[in-house]
Parts: sequence; structure tokens; C-alpha cells
Amino acid sequence: MRRLRTQLSLFILLTLLVTIGLIGVFSNWFINWEFEKYITKTEQRRSENIVTDLGKQYDGFKRDWQLGYVHMIGMYSLYDGYILKVYDADGNTIWDAWNHDMALCGQIMEEISARMEKMGTVGGFVEHTYDIDQNGKKIGSVSVKYYGPYFLSDEDFTFIKALNTVLLIIGILSSVFSVLVGCLLARRISRPVTKTAYIAKQISEGNYDIRFERGTKIRELNDLVTAINHLASALSEQEKLRKRLTTDVAHELRTPLTAVSSHLEAMIDGLWEVTPERLQSCYDEIGRLGTLVADLERLAKIEGENLKLNKSRLDLLDIVHTVSNNMNAEINKKNLSFAIEGNSSFVQADKDRMNQVVTNLLSNAVKYTPEGGSIQIEVTGTNKTGIIKVRDNGIGIPESEHSLIFERFYRTDKSRNRKTGGAGIGLTIVKSIVAAHGGTVSVESNAEQGSCFTVSIPKGEEE
Repeated sequence: MRRLRTQLSLFILLTLLVTIGLIGVFSNWFINWEFEKYITKTEQRRSENIVTDLGKQYDGFKRDWQLGYVHMIGMYSLYDGYILKVYDADGNTIWDAWNHDMALCGQIMEEISARMEKMGTVGGFVEHTYDIDQNGKKIGSVSVKYYGPYFLSDEDFTFIKALNTVLLIIGILSSVFSVLVGCLLARRISRPVTKTAYIAKQISEGNYDIRFERGTKIRELNDLVTAINHLASALSEQEKLRKRLTTDVAHELRTPLTAVSSHLEAMIDGLWEVTPERLQSCYDEIGRLGTLVADLERLAKIEGENLKLNKSRLDLLDIVHTVSNNMNAEINKKNLSFAIEGNSSFVQADKDRMNQVVTNLLSNAVKYTPEGGSIQIEVTGTNKTGIIKVRDNGIGIPESEHSLIFERFYRTDKSRNRKTGGAGIGLTIVKSIVAAHGGTVSVESNAEQGSCFTVSIPKGEEE
């Protein structure tokens, strides 16, 4: 397979050469065509001038021709390629170039014929007769014989030859220049593509830290470079999340397993007395394991392709009130100020899934809001969407982590203490459910300034 640079170079070179060739051919044809028209008109004017000059050599008072001047005009015309034969008004020959110098006439005709054949022009000598008038009266006529449809003098032939040489040189120089431009342009285009392909290969081999540092001045290539760099960053972040996912899952499993194992081992060895409290502690830890497994199963089901939504027309405000009533105990336990605002907003959605969305958002707000804090839920809507906003004045989320909080097991509470609890799957579930409904979920938050999660669900049909 050929390299991109080679293919681009050949394509650009071929295009430029064909273009230059066509320009050269058409330029040469057009110039020759225009020059032929010019020469033809010049010959016509020359013949007319000869007739005019001969008409001036007749003396109307004496009714006589000035033969010396007629001879001079005839010889000058002969050297220019025009063979003249002049007659008086009665048709008698006054001056004839053939009779004057037949050898010279033949020589000139041979030279002109050879010159035109050398140029590849097909033609021959033609003869035209013109009347010579003076004061509106015919005083004679002249037969002009010349090479038709046109002929070139030595100077004209030299000019055409020089012009063709110049066009040839320009074509050669243009071709050389086109080769250089084609190679440079191909290199300029292929270099970022080749570098991007190399970076993509490195990324496929697991090197996510590689980047294309310099941009290009070509918009499409710059978009490609930006996309590859973004892909590398995203894959690098995903790799970090994958590794942390493994660590988090191990941590979430290790903690309850270690607690249960150590408690049971102590009771088996007789170091601890078997009591309801210690058995309850083991049961609680096993419950944590069950909750984690249930969350993972729920997330797998929600993110799977077989997730089925049992949509019906429901009021988001009713969902919020129902979930809030179920969590009153937790809200009151932390002495939180809680308020629900807004109006009814009807959407086509799965009731159980929307309950889960509000439950997870409100549960997070309760967990991460300190005692005595406040939580507010607002329900609004537009012509096309129903909107739920859950706002709190808790610990907040740093702006750098906004794109990560919806990942599995990601938690802003890095200590993972049991007061806040959870495995960091709640927001992932929220995002998956909302996406399944064709909606969006976003967050506005800053560290230590609280958070506001906004969920938008398409209404599906008019209320």
C-alpha cells in the first residue's frame, strides 16, 4: 500500500501538470489563432495600401503612369511577398513582376512556401485583382499574388518561434514549481494525518498520555487532531476510572467481609462470646454486601439494552411528595430545613424509575448536607419538558469533578466513611434512567457551597 504522502504528492502533481499542460496548449492555440487573424487583416490592409499607392502614380492630366515609382512599389511589394501585375484602364500590362525578374519571384515563392510548411500550415499562392480608382474613375487594375490564407515574414516567424519557446520554458518552470508545491503541500497535509495515525496506534496500545501538541492551520485537520487528543484524554480518564472501579469494588467488598470474618473467627475461637449484638453486627455487614450487589444488579439492568420502561402519564410533583414523605425520618434526624416548591408538571415516564431518580438525588442531598442545613426541591416545566431541581447547601462538588460524579463508584467523599455510606452508584443510576427517558441531568456546584441537580424529562405528548 502507498503512503498517504506519496498518493497526495502524485495526485497533486498530476493535477498541476495536467492543468499546466492544458493552459499551455490552449494559450498557444489562442495566441496563434489571434495572431493569424492579425496577419490576415494585415495582408488585407497591405493589399489595399498597394492599390492606393499605385493610384497615386497616375497623372490624370497627362494620362500617363509614373513607371519609375510603379517599379519601386512593385519591387518593395515583391520583397514583402506580394507579386504584382499592373494594368491600365484598357487592360494593357504596365508592369509585371514575373517579366521583370522571374527568378527572384520564384525564389521568394519557394522561401515563403518552405517557411509556412515548416510551421505546418497548409496553403498556397492565391491571386486577387483590385481596381485602381482616381477621383471615382477607374484608371487601371492590379493583380496581387501572395501565399494564402496568410503567410509570415522572417520577423513574424522569429516572433512566433520565440513565443513558443517562452511558453515552453514557462511550462517547464511551472512544472518544476508544481512539483515542489505539490510535495510541500502533500507533506503539510499528510504530516498531521500521519502523526495522528501514529498517536491513534499508540492509544490503541494503551499509551493514553501521548498528545499532538501542535495544531494545524487546516480546520478539518485541526478538528481531527483535537478529536484524537480528546479521545486520548477520555480514554486516559476511563482507564483511571476503571482502575479506581476495581479498587472501589475491592474496598466495598473487603470492609464488610473483613468485619464479618474477624467477628466470626473471634467467636469460633472462643475469644468473643456469641451475643445477639455481635450477630446483629455481622448481619448488618452482610446487609451492606447485599445492598452493594443489588445496586450493581440494578445498574446493570438499567444500562442494559433490555431496559423496559412502563411509561404512563404522571405528575412529577406527586413523585417528589411521595419520595419526600418516605424520607421524612432521615430529614428530621439531621434537623434539616426542607421545602418543596413549584407546580404540577405531567410527563410520560416510568413511575418506579422516576421514584428511584428522586430518591437517589434526595438521599445524596441528605447525606452530604450537614445537620441544620437546608434542602429545596423545585418542580417546573416547559412546553416540552418537565424539570426537577434538587438544591442543598451541603459540602458541594469541586468544578473539576463535575464530569466524574456520574461515573460508577465515584464519590466526592474520598474518605468513604460510613456516615455518608453508599458505594457511589446512585448518580450513575440516575443518569442511566434519565437517559433512557431521553432526558438530561446536570449539576451546578462548587466546593463548600452546596449543589443543585437538574433533571429534565421530555413530556412525550401534550398535557
